[in-house]
Formats: sequence, C-alpha cells, structure tokens
Amino acid sequence: MGRLFGTDGVRGVANKELTCDLAYKIGRAGAYVLTKDKKDVKIVVGMDTRISGDMLEAALVAGICSVGADVLSVGIVPTPAVAYLTRAFNAEAGVVISASHNPVEYNGIKFFGSTGYKLNDKIEEEIESYILDSIEVPLNPIGEEVGRRTIIDNGVEEYTNYLRKSISVDFKGLKVAMDCGNGAVYKAAPKLIEDLGADIEVIHNKPNGININVNCGSTKPEEVQKLVLNTGADIGISFDGDADRLIAVDEKGNIVDGDHVMAICGIHLKKKGKLKKDTIAATVMSNMGLDICLKKEGIGLVKTKVGDRYVIEEMLNSGYSLGGEQSGHIIFLDHNTTGDGLLTALQLISVMKETGKKLSELASSMTSLPQVLINAQVSNKNKNAYMEDEVVKEEIRKLEEKFHGEGRVLIRPSGTEPLVRVMIEGKNQEEITEMAQNLAQLIEERLK
Repeated sequence: MGRLFGTDGVRGVANKELTCDLAYKIGRAGAYVLTKDKKDVKIVVGMDTRISGDMLEAALVAGICSVGADVLSVGIVPTPAVAYLTRAFNAEAGVVISASHNPVEYNGIKFFGSTGYKLNDKIEEEIESYILDSIEVPLNPIGEEVGRRTIIDNGVEEYTNYLRKSISVDFKGLKVAMDCGNGAVYKAAPKLIEDLGADIEVIHNKPNGININVNCGSTKPEEVQKLVLNTGADIGISFDGDADRLIAVDEKGNIVDGDHVMAICGIHLKKKGKLKKDTIAATVMSNMGLDICLKKEGIGLVKTKVGDRYVIEEMLNSGYSLGGEQSGHIIFLDHNTTGDGLLTALQLISVMKETGKKLSELASSMTSLPQVLINAQVSNKNKNAYMEDEVVKEEIRKLEEKFHGEGRVLIRPSGTEPLVRVMIEGKNQEEITEMAQNLAQLIEERLK
C-alpha cells in the first residue's frame, strides 16, 4: 500500500483530508505520469452521486488540463463504466471520483490505465512522488496546448449497450427487485433490466447528493430482502455507491453473496465450455464451502490476498476468466476489466433464465461453513510475528489436523490496528467458536 494510494485509490473526508488542492495535484501529477511524451491525449472522468463530486471534479479536471490533457467528463456513472469507456474512447486513462460504500462525507479518486485496469503499485508510487515529495511537474503548456473539458452525455448508454451484448437471453417472465443505494447505478440498472423484459421493483433510486449508502445498498441487504418478500420477486439485487459490486437475494429472501455467485456462474460457464482453465480466482476470505462445492464440480480454486486488485492480477497472470470476493466484487474478465455489479446481475439472472431454475436452487450447490472471527489484541510491533512463534504455529497445526480438510484456520494481522484477526471455519459453530477464542487468547499472551 502506498503513502497516498490505498488498495482502491486515494480516500478521505472530502474537503478535509481529500481537499481541492490535493485533487488538483492528483489530477496534474496523474495526468503527467500517464500521458508523458504523448500528444492529443484524453482522460475519462466520472463520479458517483455524492455532493462533493462536483467540487472535486472541478479541481481534478483543472489539474489534468494544466498538463495539456483533454478531459471527457461522463458525469454520474458506475465505476466499471469508466473502466469500459476508457477503452471504448481510446483514452489514455480513466478517473473515478467515488468512495464506494462509504458514508457521504467521504470521497475518493482512483485511476484506470488505458487498458481499463487499475494502476500498478509502481505507477501509483511515481504519481505519489510528485505530490508528496514536492517534485515539480515539468509541464506548463500555454495557448492552444492547454487541455479542454468536453461533456459526454451518452456515457451510461454506451456502457449499458455494451453490457447487453454480454448475454444471449431476455428477462421476460422474471420479476427483479433492486436497491440502487442512491448511487451511481440509479439510472443504468433499472433501465437496462426493464429493457431486457423483466418486471422491476426499485427502491433507493432517487439520489440527492447526501443519501448515498444511507440505510440502503449492498451494505444494508435487509432492504432488498424485504422488497423481495413484499413483492414476490424472483431475485433481489443490491448495489454499493459506485456499483462495482453486488449482493443478491433469492426468492425466499436469503442472501446470495459473492462466493455463491461465483459458484453459480462458474458451474454454468464450465458446462458451456466458457470457464477458462476450469478455474476460479478468489481471496483467502472466501468461505471453505466454495472450495468444497467447486471440487465436486471439477473446478479449481486459486486464492489471493484480500483485495479485488490481487484477484485481477492473478487472473491476468494465469489466464482465468472468472474471479472475485465474498463481498460481491465479481470479475468477468471476458467482459470487463474490474468488478462490475450490473454485469454480475446480468450474468446471474441469465443463468436463472437459461437453466429455468430458481435462484435458491442454484445457490444450494454451495453450503457455507460456519465461520467465527475474533480479534486478538497484540502489540503493534508483534502483529506480524504470529507465524514465528513456535507455540502459536504448533497450536494452528493441531487445529487444522482436527479438521481433516473440512475446516481451516486463517490468521491475518490488521493493516491499521494492533490486532491479529483469528478466523476459523468448520462444521460445528460451537466447537469453532471455542477454538477461535482459545487461539486468540494464546496469541494475545504470546504477542503482547
């Protein structure tokens, strides 16, 4: 993780931590690094619905134009739309102003390169050096060489027209309930899914700048659960603020998380011969029930560090087409270069339509194992030393031996706090709770 860029761009409280001055510098340095020695370059800029978006866009665009790059301003669009439009418009980069699922007072800035993928660490570090080390950006064009801003009105339409081509069925006969989270997908999702023939029931699709993610969206799935049960919908879909992830709900009101979505879509793609290398990429936080389910279906599962950027990195390096996170960031690399909530919804609903099965039946292919997560309080200097302690190592080995492949122990130091997170999965909730408590206590005693 960089000094300024986190795992998903630069984030902070808008106008306090993420100031207009900083947004200007990010735009200027980012545009310079990404368009160096190139002529007639353009950068796509989009944002979510939060009130600080206009303010930060003005500063960011000023920075971009100050080094001679043109801006294609696509307005309020989902994050994955910017990734797609960057490629579609042959732009040198794309930038999204969004803080995803975070409260309205936060905002963020993240970049995509010309191919639609997030920037690698090396490029982010170069951008950071201009901003944090007070290195002067050596470019101040004048006259006709200054960049200009062009407003693009049909960005959402271009994106949804592209997504429509990713499926080969319509949604006639299905009722879809959706929670737009008062976020970036508030226009795109209802229109596209209704155009595909579904009956729709929509909530939280009236953003006012301050109601994004407020008691709605993918972090508040009970909203769409209630909507499904009240309207008799066949499926519920709930988006976060920038619509790069999705949580689904079956017709009975049960949550279908990212692990289940990967299982459903992976099994279906394998049967059609479209799952590259018959393997899915996920993170270490995916439930072991996914491992068990995919093994039965002859599908491999590769696990990465937590973060969709690491999943995508593994997919690109190894040639996989499907990957994602339990939280609902699902990557269909044949169709887009980042997690895409609306694309995921289309793929999931199309499996229902092609198989004629209810979502609850499809989701039953995977059973999640009970999971317990306990934080062990340790000293900050010792939080990464848990695997160097012989007593802790031996206890973890004994626990894993007891599971006989039907459970696991996962230990992760916190990135920001003096904590070690102890996660245990297994078949018996009471047993794994006791195991996790005892292991956390041992870690606290050994690493205090």
